[in-house]
Amino acid sequence: MFEARFAEDGTVLPPRTTPPANDGHKYDRGHAFILSGPRHATGAVRLAAMACLRAGAGLVTVVGEAAALDEHAAHLTAIMLREDDGENAFIDDRTGALALGPGLGVGAQTREKVLDWLGRGFPMVLDADALTSFAEEPDSLFAALREEVVLTPHAGEFGRLFPDIDLGDRAAAVRGAAARSGATVLLKGAETHIATPSGRHGVNRHATPWLATAGAGDVLTGTIAGLLCQHDDAFEAAAMATWLHGDAGQRGGAGLIADDLPFLLARSLQALCEAEA
Repeated sequence: MFEARFAEDGTVLPPRTTPPANDGHKYDRGHAFILSGPRHATGAVRLAAMACLRAGAGLVTVVGEAAALDEHAAHLTAIMLREDDGENAFIDDRTGALALGPGLGVGAQTREKVLDWLGRGFPMVLDADALTSFAEEPDSLFAALREEVVLTPHAGEFGRLFPDIDLGDRAAAVRGAAARSGATVLLKGAETHIATPSGRHGVNRHATPWLATAGAGDVLTGTIAGLLCQHDDAFEAAAMATWLHGDAGQRGGAGLIADDLPFLLARSLQALCEAEA
């Protein structure tokens, strides 16, 4: 459904889009699972889940403790809910991507969950608390990573995981972080840089300062997960997600809040489809 495009200098360009097959079904576009935080800390996950579905995942399921799911059930309809029983056997070979971090909480419990989910071998997005929880022991995270895992730090989170890497040259910094961690790294900012352990690099310049609002990063996490469900290249999925996220932000403009972004993301996707047609 999506094809990434880049300029010669690595600038991310609008992705090419094609509609789903006429005889396709929802599992063709992947099933994404997003791990919820505890009750009273659930909003970030809902933002990510709605963005994931809008980005084209065929199904999205939020996994969490029962009290948190009660909160989600009051807000979500198209998103499925499953209780976290520690085994989560419902995460099967039809799974397209996993996302952890928004609202998850910082600490040992989150570290254990991240390492457990990484061990399942699926494409994954790690953001927010899933990164900060490893600030004191980043090597334990890096040992479990692979290229189809996308880390999405802002400058503060980047500094906690890679305290010795200078952000003065963000392109060099993100390449160094990817090489060290073994993951695809997306460094958020006015210009968002993406790199792989093998040295591929891209930069998204299609954005707006109106995206500097609470929850916008959670929407990006969900958008990446939605594209990972449909695209087998994590670098390209992350790059396309940053362009779409920036385009949605530009459509929102002044007064933009994160709750607006999933709907605006759908408008961005529709505009791309119409342009291709």
